[in-house]
Amino acid sequence: MNTASRENRKLNDKIKFGMMSAFTAGMVNVSSLVLFFSFTSNITGHFAILANELANGNIFKIAIALLWISLYFTGSFFSNFLIRNGATTNKYLSHSVPIVLEIICLVAVGLYGHYVYAETLIETEILVAVLLFAMGLQNGLTASIASFGLKTTHLTGLTTDLAIHLSMLFKKDMANKENIRNRMKLMGSIALGYLIGGAVAGKIIHYAHFMVFIYISVAMIVIMVYDWSKTFSIKEMYKRQRQRQRAIFTTTDEQDVLGKKYAQS
Repeated sequence: MNTASRENRKLNDKIKFGMMSAFTAGMVNVSSLVLFFSFTSNITGHFAILANELANGNIFKIAIALLWISLYFTGSFFSNFLIRNGATTNKYLSHSVPIVLEIICLVAVGLYGHYVYAETLIETEILVAVLLFAMGLQNGLTASIASFGLKTTHLTGLTTDLAIHLSMLFKKDMANKENIRNRMKLMGSIALGYLIGGAVAGKIIHYAHFMVFIYISVAMIVIMVYDWSKTFSIKEMYKRQRQRQRAIFTTTDEQDVLGKKYAQS
């Protein structure tokens, strides 16, 4: 497999993984906005809430805002920690644990909301906290897998990067424009996946209500299966490469032995 085809395959894999992850993030964000009147796929607004509550001196609300931000941070930290420390032992396991934890969080919110939720303020704040932890897990997972070049739960930085890359294309002496176009394809696909996910959630949530989080969990299972398939195929590719290398070395050694025998005869 030549370098160009290998790079195209990596790009296509990133686009597929990025779109699927962004799709679920868009669904979660729109669902939480409709059900809880709060965004959960990013924490930019929660920093603004924290700053406002600090100015007002409301200790309880300051604690809640800090809890939300801390849980998002903890989720991202945990995902990256697992991936960086588990990549050398079991790559698929290190990827799947954050996804499984996110699925558990989503299912818990969906079931609690459907069967128990009484719409009290403390319940809402706890459920939002659980979703923020789940989105931290997902953002840390996608960023770590893509060497911090892929974030799928929020679009502010992505929109900025997309605009910057577009401006680079207008620079005549800009080298490696193909790489810039590829980056734009990836970022555009993530934005599209997020938008589609949000639209789907907005369409079904009025009759699915909290069960929408169960549907999102199913989508996360699809992502986990896709990641498993790619991890398995990569292992097989490296296994075949090692077998070919061994065959080449064996053939070379045999030729050296025959050459020595021929020289001695």
